[in-house]
Parts: sequence; C-alpha cells; structure tokens
Amino acid sequence: MEYKQIQLAYFLQRKNRFVACCRLIENNEVVDVHVKNTGRGREVLVSGAIVALNFSSSIKRKTAYDLVAVKKQGYWYNIDSSAPNEIVYQALLNQTIVLPGLKGSIAFIKREATYDNSRIDFYFETEQAEKGFIEVKGMTLENERVGAFPDAPTARGLKHVRELLQSQTQGMQNYVIFVAQFALIEAATIHEDMQPELQRTVRRAIEAGVHFLCYASYVSATQLELTKEVPFVLDIPFKDPLK
Repeated sequence: MEYKQIQLAYFLQRKNRFVACCRLIENNEVVDVHVKNTGRGREVLVSGAIVALNFSSSIKRKTAYDLVAVKKQGYWYNIDSSAPNEIVYQALLNQTIVLPGLKGSIAFIKREATYDNSRIDFYFETEQAEKGFIEVKGMTLENERVGAFPDAPTARGLKHVRELLQSQTQGMQNYVIFVAQFALIEAATIHEDMQPELQRTVRRAIEAGVHFLCYASYVSATQLELTKEVPFVLDIPFKDPLK
C-alpha cells in the first residue's frame, strides 16, 4: 500500500496514546498528529527520530496528519495499525498468501466476521467447502532480528486466540497472520514476558491445529508491502530492547 501525501518530521513527544507532537522538516512548524497505533512504541518513538506523517484534508479531523512510520537506525518501521489488515486482504485476493493445510483455494472472503462475542478480521470458504477464520496482527517490536507480539498486554488479542482455538475444535480451519511492519526480521515469536497467558494460549491453539504465520515487509516513508514469510517459533528467546 502507498501513502499519497507524506511529509517528514522530527518526533518530539507523545502526549497520550493517540496524539504526538512533531516538528515538520519542511518549515519547522510544530504540529499535533494522530498516532495510528495504541501500542507502547517507546523503542522507536524517541525524541528526534525522523517520522513519516500522512496529510489529510478532512475538516472532521482534530489533527491534519497521521503518524504512519518512523526511522530507527537507518530503517523505516511502519506503525499504522490499520495497514496490516489491508495488505493481507489484498494478498489473499491475489493469492500471494497461500494458507497451509487447505485442500482448496479460497473462493469467498468476508471482512469483519462475527464469531461468538468477537469480530474476526476475515471469514473464508474454499472451493472444497472448507471454512475458517483469519485474524491479522501487526508487529512493530523487534530486537536482534527477532520480531515479537505484543509490545503491550492485549486483552483483545488474547480473546481472539481463545476464540480461534474454540472454533478449531468445532472443525474450522483457523489462522493468525502477523505482519512484521519492518524488514529486519529472521523469526517471529510471542513476547512471553509481556503476556505469559497469551503465550500459553497460543501454544494450546497450535496444538489444536491453529496456524500462526508471519510475513516480513518492505517499508519506506510512503510504502508498506509484504515481502516473504518468516518462521514463527514460539519458544525462541526474545530480549525486550527496553529491559
């Protein structure tokens, strides 16, 4: 996907989960911007970091810019939490993502499907009458080329895995797809120290047959594109860069 109206800026501070203060490089104007990610982001959103702001002219907005990417040690990291869902959807449609374990090709996809008490990103059916759900999670936390999810405790993420586990026991085929919103990744895992219960639940889900996949991305100030699948390894050690 491509962002059409990007301006570069220096990150100054995060006022709260949703708003940050930045200085535009073009004219030194200080502006409040919408942070399109409610995770902690403290390992990338540091004072003075170069960030990419996407301009919006909508008069209904409180801010004119969305903070969508940040540069860390010379590499861009996308932090737009809405982007992974969109690029996975397109990859499913054009079959650049082929889900393992299915006998047929996907013939039908429904977005924002209801299961039990949750909305799951995608419901699908194949030409062989297989049915299942796909939940997409963005991944922005990385250290030593290992990506980890989550960067902050997520009750919603835990609930989704539990419900996919339940659906799997009912004969559905279910998937969690992590989109690493950066290029420097060789493997992905669950951040056990951040949320031990999530790690335990993922283990049970894997044992029940739920598939966990991860894809690396090409990221620039203006683009986010899937590149390759990387291994998801539940027991790989992960060292939090802030500890």
